[in-house]
Amino acid sequence: MPFDFLKRKKGPAPADGATVSGPAGEGIRFEGFTEDWRLVGRMQVGGRMSDALNKREPIEITEIEWAPVDGSAALAPAPGLKSVDPYDLVLVFANDGAGPQPNDEERTAHRVHKVSYGVALEAPPYRVVGTVLLYPGSEPDSLLQRSSDMFVPIVDATATMGDTVIGTPSASAILVNRQYLRGVEQVDLRTGERHRPLPGAPLGGTNWTDKAR
Repeated sequence: MPFDFLKRKKGPAPADGATVSGPAGEGIRFEGFTEDWRLVGRMQVGGRMSDALNKREPIEITEIEWAPVDGSAALAPAPGLKSVDPYDLVLVFANDGAGPQPNDEERTAHRVHKVSYGVALEAPPYRVVGTVLLYPGSEPDSLLQRSSDMFVPIVDATATMGDTVIGTPSASAILVNRQYLRGVEQVDLRTGERHRPLPGAPLGGTNWTDKAR
């Protein structure tokens, strides 16, 4: 397997000055997907994985195994791969232990101030279906716009490549690289498909399409 598989896709520097501390202990377990490769190992970062990725700088990685995403070969050690550029990662599967967790007060504030949407994200060759939390006034289509955050977390999510489910089933979130997004739509999470309109004609008045959970 070649070690020059990374395809640089540089963009503007983040506007929010996001930072991340240095290496911390054994690092954070991760599973990441580029357009062609699956990577499994540890990211040597301190703090939250999403913060490190959104800093848009190469991240030290250790204990790496990799394989083609098409399943044509099994995972194999990649001792020569010492770092990964966030620009090359399309999806990253994050676990609950991927950084400091919010306390009960912070969780409550998070639920109060954000609106949940069931979405399907197209980031070829992958499709991610799950829940995205956005501030009031923002809609899922806004994920296609430029932002200081390169990765958006999708919770209670599954990812597929064609008809095949990929990634860590127990992941608490899938971090999706917005630069690879080619489509976003609201869906019924039970089916993963667009909501079907109810039969009959509307009765008049306001039609609410967004609902906070």
